[in-house]
Amino acid sequence: MRYNYPTEMTCSQLISFDLDGNVVSNIEFLGGCNGNLKAISKLVNGWTVEKIEEYLKGNLCGSRPTSCADQLARAVRKAYDESKAGA
Repeated sequence: MRYNYPTEMTCSQLISFDLDGNVVSNIEFLGGCNGNLKAISKLVNGWTVEKIEEYLKGNLCGSRPTSCADQLARAVRKAYDESKAGA
């Protein structure tokens, strides 16, 4: 299923991705640091929600309390939890 997550406190405005069980793929960021976010999207494509959280959750951008990578970890967790609640 395709999910859209509006980000908070980052340069990117939206993260879109597919979730199949706990596997995340086809990640796209709207806005933000284009090259870096394309690289992150390629690197974590096919990873599980848990692995994305393990590697990206808590990463910060400068003095901000989050980052695009952290927002991705939050987004996939939220989508996964919502998919389980609706099952």
